[in-house]
Amino acid sequence: MLDLSRVLAGPWCTQILADFGADVLKIELPGRGDDTRAWGPPFVGSPDDPDALGESAYYLSCNRNKRSAAIDIAHAEGRALLLRLAAEADIVVENFKVGGLAKYGLDYPTFAAINPRLVYCSITGFGQTGPYADRAGYDFVAQAMGGFMSITGEADGPPLRAGVASCDLATGMYATVSIMMALRHAEATGVGQHIDVALLDTQIAMLANQSLNWLAGGVTPGRMGNRHPTIVPYTTFDAADGTIVIAVGNDGQFRALCTELGIAELGTDPRFATSRARLANRDAIEAEVQARVGILDGAALIERLSACGVPAGPVNSIPQVFADPVIAARGTVHNFERDDGVVIPSVAFPGKLSATPADYRAPPPFLGQHTREALSDWLTIDDAALDSLVAAGVIAQHD
Repeated sequence: MLDLSRVLAGPWCTQILADFGADVLKIELPGRGDDTRAWGPPFVGSPDDPDALGESAYYLSCNRNKRSAAIDIAHAEGRALLLRLAAEADIVVENFKVGGLAKYGLDYPTFAAINPRLVYCSITGFGQTGPYADRAGYDFVAQAMGGFMSITGEADGPPLRAGVASCDLATGMYATVSIMMALRHAEATGVGQHIDVALLDTQIAMLANQSLNWLAGGVTPGRMGNRHPTIVPYTTFDAADGTIVIAVGNDGQFRALCTELGIAELGTDPRFATSRARLANRDAIEAEVQARVGILDGAALIERLSACGVPAGPVNSIPQVFADPVIAARGTVHNFERDDGVVIPSVAFPGKLSATPADYRAPPPFLGQHTREALSDWLTIDDAALDSLVAAGVIAQHD
């Protein structure tokens, strides 16, 4: 648990740290806040006025357990507050463009001089160095430049991005792991460090086996729809009642599949008996499987295949996902009830830790909800001084 860690942050990835006890203080611009607050609809508003614009679902998806402080870093006194907060922090996470904080005197060298044990993580599109360092970067651009879109989509269709910001999400995970490694080092040595995490670097790392197909074998991967480049049959099939996935990973699973489909003889047919043979005869075996699956009830077939160890599942819509009994069984959804009566749903952290589980303490904050509280906690600033900062426009507090 990070119950003693203090985190100054802007990026969404710090929700993971907050889930495990860190005091994450989200620094936002007064009057505007995190851009994602406006990324809707849908919005969650007031129970008395359901049509009132409130917090976007996008923002609510990644900001639980945090506190929000609205501080204007363009103001000299605002910058001074950030420096004082950094002196008390264990971790700083920022996603400004390269050099964006240096002009305010809020870069790593400045913070490290004040707090040598500080772990400072910068998240950008293209990294702190290299030919593209000055460019702005978004998930979509990284998916395109990092090769992901060239291998996503139907073979005869256009390149496609993932249906969620997969590179953003993975970058957040890499950043979190890097922060934990650096924090462990800082705790042992008293010396912090600067972490440079880039969307493009992450997207290239996410190519996994596809990148090695090129680097090790000189093979240029392409778009294959739902097919796997080296495993067969491993794709979608149309059952009588809808589309299902069958993902055969080895020869034993293939023989079990053939038996359940009533074509046991194909399990030992030399054209299909081995993974390499099935790859060479992909079209033929997929046609055989489709012919059998097409006349069967998909749900019943999935149950039979699962029972004999063949990975299979339905292609669910989002409503179907959350109607599945696994959601309740695994505690996948956690609902917060705010003081104003609004219920905020949240998807739980997927790791189930036996001794130190994730803790869901508070819903995503309103802009500046904790400005006074956090500055008092971290810096012991009294009410009169806080009133003065509010009056000067340095900080803002949610009503």
